[in-house]
Amino acid sequence: MIALCLLFLMPLYWMVNSSLKSDEELNSYPPTWWPHSMQFSNYVDALTAMPFLRLFANTAIITLASVGLSVVSSFLVAYGFACIEWPGRNKLFYIVLATLFLPFPVTLIPMFDLYANLGWVDTWLPLIVPHMFGSAFYIFLLRQFLLQVPKDMLDAARMDGANDWQIAWRLVFPSALSAITAVAIFTAVATWNDFMGPLIYLQDTNKQTLSIGLQTFKQVESQTVQYNQMMAASFMVVLPLIILFIVFQRYFLKGITIGGFK
Repeated sequence: MIALCLLFLMPLYWMVNSSLKSDEELNSYPPTWWPHSMQFSNYVDALTAMPFLRLFANTAIITLASVGLSVVSSFLVAYGFACIEWPGRNKLFYIVLATLFLPFPVTLIPMFDLYANLGWVDTWLPLIVPHMFGSAFYIFLLRQFLLQVPKDMLDAARMDGANDWQIAWRLVFPSALSAITAVAIFTAVATWNDFMGPLIYLQDTNKQTLSIGLQTFKQVESQTVQYNQMMAASFMVVLPLIILFIVFQRYFLKGITIGGFK
């Protein structure tokens, strides 16, 4: 396991290593495994080479809104599939799962036409609003977790006068925090790293995200690409996701293994 961890950490280490090298050392051969002189100025130069703080704020707003909407919508749908008995429940669930087989290019043009007719192009709405309707994968993940909720507990709550809304948020939601945390992390990583969505729908540079900013950074410096600055900017983009996983890794691992109830 340690060997596999080192293997997966190697790209991250090389990114940080390259971000701290000077131009001369970066182009030297054979490459050095550790910088002879730490060039922390590369991070300052990367921050000034593109509007990093504005792009960071844009990405953070889109990510937080997407995570909140995705968690709420996916949980409510999963609760309906797992904790409420109604005719055709399983058949409709299979239809929801079938949407996983739709490739992204198939829906790209119809969705763009829809957002263009709504006047949403060049706004954040196409990147946020779809999360209001849940995700088939997240619904599946949460449903499998909620199926382990004891039916006797739900029946007892209904006999005490609780409605489904109260049961969902006061009883089931706190018990499913590990699975919900996994969904939140999945959504945050996907939204934070999203490149195609901002590229297609955002035209105003003041509304763009970090993924577009890094590409713009490369294009602007296409004649003399400063790879050490690019690695510094890339590490600052990845760092929030690393911190997010470290803080919530216990809940994340428990959620994806579909933990049980006591």
